Formats: sequence, structure tokens, C-alpha cells
Amino acid sequence: MAKLKKGDKAPDFELLNQDGVEESLVEHRGRKVLLFFYPKAGTSGCTLQARSVRDAKGMLEELGVVPIGISPDDPMKQKKFDTDLGLGYSLLSDPDHVVAEAYGAWGEKNIRGKKTEGIIRSLFLIDEKGRIMDACSRVSPEDTVPRAMKALKG
Repeated sequence: MAKLKKGDKAPDFELLNQDGVEESLVEHRGRKVLLFFYPKAGTSGCTLQARSVRDAKGMLEELGVVPIGISPDDPMKQKKFDTDLGLGYSLLSDPDHVVAEAYGAWGEKNIRGKKTEGIIRSLFLIDEKGRIMDACSRVSPEDTVPRAMKALKG
């Protein structure tokens, strides 16, 4: 599992978004990207995280930041999540968790005493040139936006 840190080159990717359109990190060059990984669309923690990013979207855009969420959910489930919450930003489908693994956001976790493998809720702030500005593994849903804002202002 990769352990990305400040200054590292962000791994490029091409994944389908909630509209079934292929989206890549490269197409966002020249803008900062808030990339966050979440385990499953529609669950309470993921809903809290997605809403917080939605609510900060205007502020993020003023700072030149494009928010993008990634989970293993298929594009149809991502579309329902987007529509139900009125998110208005890209949700990418990583069913084989290749991108999550490249970012170190896939691995062993402990859920209610049971060890399992899956998405480790993480965030990556990527600069205009594709370099990691900040990385946080095991970020709480409510800390995603404050952590990104601190990194942007710091």
C-alpha cells in the first residue's frame, strides 16, 4: 500500500463518474483538487462527509479547488447518491480499488471488532501541478473540509 506524503506526485487515474463519463486527474491540471475516498455511498458517515464537501463547494471553488469523491460503488449508485444529496461534484467509481490502492486508501480496517479490507476514509489535497499538498488517512467525515481548508491556508 502506498503512503503518499506532501510533495509526492499524485497517481494519475481514469475512472467513470456518476454519469458514466471517464474522468482523469490530468484533466484537472492547473487547478487544485480535493480528492477524498469514502467507503460506501448512502451510509451515514459517507453522507456526512459528502454533504460537508457539498456545503463547502463554493468556498473551495473560490480557492480554485475541484472536489472529487471516490468509492468502490458503481456509477449508478454514485448517481443516486449525487441526486439524493444534490452534491454537484464528481463521484468516481473505483470498483476494483486500483486507484484507492495507489493512494494508500485501501487496506485492513477494524469495524466493530471485525477485521476486514476496504476503503480507508482518506483525503488528498493535490496542487495545480499534480503534487500532494496534504494527505490524511483515516480522516473523520466531519474533519475532511476543515483539514483541507487548513492545508489551503497554511
